[in-house]
Amino acid sequence: MNDNTPHMRLRSPALPLQDGDLLAAIDLGSNSFHMVVSRYVLGQLRTVDRIREMVRLAEGLDGKGGLRADVRQRALECLARFGQRLRDIPPQRVRAVATNTVRKLAAPQGFLVPAETALGHAIEIISGREEARLIYLGVAHAQLPRPGQLRLVIDIGGGSTECIIGSGLDAIERESLQLGCVATTARFFGDGKLSRKRWDEALIEVAAQFQQFAGVYRHLGWQETIGASGTIKAVGEICASMKLTKGAVTAQALPHVRDRLLAARRIDQIDLPGLSGERRPIIAGGLLVLEAAFATLELERMGVSKAALREGVLHDMLGRGGADDPRDASVLALMQRYGIDATQAERVAGTALQLFDRVSRDWSLDAEDRLMLARAARLHELGLAIAHSQYQVHGAYVLQHSDIAGFSVPEQRVLAALVRNHRRKVAKSALDVVPDRLLPATRRLTALLRLAVLLHRSHDPAPLPDLRLFADGGTLTLSLPAQWIEVRPLLQSDLVEEPAAFEPLGIALRFEFRQ
Repeated sequence: MNDNTPHMRLRSPALPLQDGDLLAAIDLGSNSFHMVVSRYVLGQLRTVDRIREMVRLAEGLDGKGGLRADVRQRALECLARFGQRLRDIPPQRVRAVATNTVRKLAAPQGFLVPAETALGHAIEIISGREEARLIYLGVAHAQLPRPGQLRLVIDIGGGSTECIIGSGLDAIERESLQLGCVATTARFFGDGKLSRKRWDEALIEVAAQFQQFAGVYRHLGWQETIGASGTIKAVGEICASMKLTKGAVTAQALPHVRDRLLAARRIDQIDLPGLSGERRPIIAGGLLVLEAAFATLELERMGVSKAALREGVLHDMLGRGGADDPRDASVLALMQRYGIDATQAERVAGTALQLFDRVSRDWSLDAEDRLMLARAARLHELGLAIAHSQYQVHGAYVLQHSDIAGFSVPEQRVLAALVRNHRRKVAKSALDVVPDRLLPATRRLTALLRLAVLLHRSHDPAPLPDLRLFADGGTLTLSLPAQWIEVRPLLQSDLVEEPAAFEPLGIALRFEFRQ
């Protein structure tokens, strides 16, 4: 391993915010790319700039997970323009997230690498349920629900639709459906033709996806419904222009909008008042999804929010790295759900962080790496709830494939790789799914976690002796008191075998036993 390999962080270490600091959030949606720049003033975020470009990334997807060259180029040119605006904002104040279409790419790194180069910042892929959480956070901050009130938020994007029930700032139920204005229009009206028969057949199929969770949602209930993002905003404006409402979407207004849309007979001839020309080609699919949501969830009225995913990302940035980091709440919830031995987890975490602090400067590890190591240490025994044999494999599977609030897809892969490789042989397959830019740090964190777990294998509550760890490029040297190690034959045996286990990490492990 080249120990001087530069690698782009998902985020730089969090820095205390000062009045006047700028933050930026970028949303690589399936239909539009959005960027919002806000200034932090007296504990609040004030928007100073917004840029939105209709990229229609979903339009370029083929059936094999590839992306059409012209759409790819369109996306990169947009990101280059965004990057120019971000040039004077520190990297730790910028967060970019990619959603449904990038999730569907067969080889997302083939797009993400040039996209990150164009933007000048790392781009995180987020899961559908994490997207839902962030959407709710953005809407809730824009208009906080009354205390104790439940709110339903629906966001129809270009490639997916998110439905969330929440209270206050917290999402309680989250669902993400593979339905969006671009994808649904292409699927049901790809030839540009519109008819009532075709609409009704498509409505049955789309409504079936909402039916999967409609009963659970209706049982929980809500007092208010809010819609977010382009499709619902557009339909609200159409309703207002047709004098059907004052900007909301209602069950009474929707049939009038639908009938006027279908009267056009062709998508390119749609004539809906208040509808922009750039949204005309995709409004049919969006309206279809919205009508299905109203029918299956038995909605009567939906207000429209100006806030959505990008605002949620901004507010999430304020909590990350601090006392309100949602990732820490998720780790605690996982520890409780899987009955992890919290005392042992904290022993391992404490030692892992002690080792980290000894080598972080020489190994170019930062504050975000430290947080990741601590979280992995607290979750390393998660798989024991399933089976002792190969428990590291079980734990890694749960972490990689669960929806964990606050974590992006790359973060979950790093977390899973650390848990998978904290004992026994290092699995190359677990490292293969980690983005290249994160591999050097992931290998080094794996080494530190392995040592911490090894030193606490006996679960002995007695404190460890003075640990001395030195990093010199790709060589790691652990110094232990000879007298202490002499009375621990099992640990001696483990230490003899461990250097061979480190080889796949590209790290040479050495031991010194001092008198």
